[in-house]
Amino acid sequence: MSESSTKSYSPPRVLSVFSLVMINVIAVDSIRTLPMAATYGFSLVSLYIIAALAFFIPTALITAELATTWPLKGGLYAWVKIAFGPKWGLCVVYLQWIYNVVWYPTILTLIASTIAYLIDPSLVQNASFMTTVVLTTFWGCTALNFFGMRISSAVSTFGSILGTLGPMIIIILLAGAWLKRGNTPEIEFSLGHLFPKINSFSAIAELVFFSQIVYSLLGLEMSAVHALEVKNPKKDYPKALLISAVIILLSLILASLAVAVVVPHKELSNLTGIIQAFNLFSEEFHITWLGPFIAVAILIGGVCAVATWIIGPTKGLFAAADDGLLPECLAKTNRYGVPMSMLLIQGIICSLLTLVYVLLPTVEGAYFLLSAMAAQLSLLMYAILFAAAIRLRYSEPNAVRPFKIPGKNWGMWLVAGAGIVISLSVVLLGFIPPSSKVELGDVLLYETYLVGGIITILVPIFLIHTPRKKSMPVSMPL
Repeated sequence: MSESSTKSYSPPRVLSVFSLVMINVIAVDSIRTLPMAATYGFSLVSLYIIAALAFFIPTALITAELATTWPLKGGLYAWVKIAFGPKWGLCVVYLQWIYNVVWYPTILTLIASTIAYLIDPSLVQNASFMTTVVLTTFWGCTALNFFGMRISSAVSTFGSILGTLGPMIIIILLAGAWLKRGNTPEIEFSLGHLFPKINSFSAIAELVFFSQIVYSLLGLEMSAVHALEVKNPKKDYPKALLISAVIILLSLILASLAVAVVVPHKELSNLTGIIQAFNLFSEEFHITWLGPFIAVAILIGGVCAVATWIIGPTKGLFAAADDGLLPECLAKTNRYGVPMSMLLIQGIICSLLTLVYVLLPTVEGAYFLLSAMAAQLSLLMYAILFAAAIRLRYSEPNAVRPFKIPGKNWGMWLVAGAGIVISLSVVLLGFIPPSSKVELGDVLLYETYLVGGIITILVPIFLIHTPRKKSMPVSMPL
């Protein structure tokens, strides 16, 4: 398919470098993965640098090139469709949608554990409580979207800053003050501890957490759809990406280290590690209100994130529906322009996934299972995206690229090849059960649910059929 066969647009160039940086930071930064990263101690620094060089920066460069060249409805779907055809386009947008569906219970678990902290911290290990809060919050946010209710960008930004950037900045400053007081850190800052030691299977099992480090760097491609709205994309976009990458990496690394230096390794929880750190800081500095204040901030930020994103991933599926790749019943919207059937199916799948909190012996094991599944599915999507970028260099050599990865085609092979290697490596790594850092309860049961869940989720990809003839245009929800 040539680029001329798909209509593009030329939006007004209104975004400054600062605006794009804020979009990038809010899209990627997350406190959910900080405790998992903190389990690596000082070696998390080298792991983040590896993930940045092999995945984060390639993602930024490739999506910048594709978004400025083909600024089309559907984003990833449109790019992969041009490269490999509509079936592969639907495949990648299905993966984008389903990994977000799997992601919902994980961010909702953060909300549930925060609520548990405010009521009774022991409820974090109560599967019934966690499941009830997750389902109630998710279906509440889904119901709001039935009526076309959208949180404005200002409210969304406020929620993200309050629940993500705010706590991250505060915890970094508190850690600095805590160390300045002469307290002994729980980790050792030395060259020998900068890299993880891989000398046994148990040590390799610990690297399963690396998938969560890579997963914490996902999302930068979402802002690339705004590339043509930047005043000078060829100059400003790379500058914004560089600034964004520095802010994101520093905030994630320093905030993770802040958790690691104060919370004893054996006591660190993947669910409540952030709250644990703030509690210890509040005791040190005699700020009794700090823990509850941060908990409420995280709660608000998490709910805002879910409410904002719950309808977002369906946009790519609607682009596929417009090409006749989905049943007509899924392509219909209500009078508010909301895809009711798609949201209901999404809610049912999310509810079924949440049952792992009841089926697995530990809440923490269920949480890590869903996190691992989301990471593996998302990185399969990215592997296809990287391959599409390479393909487009050959199938569309004459396309005008306002932003182009330097180095001609070998530059693209280097950047996209690194992304493919790290994506597939992390997918395979995700099948290894984590070490004793996560209380799984029953490793065989964990592996059964992980492998069986991913196979079940991937089955619809093999059922993708030839595009049907469109009987009517599909309305796209905003």
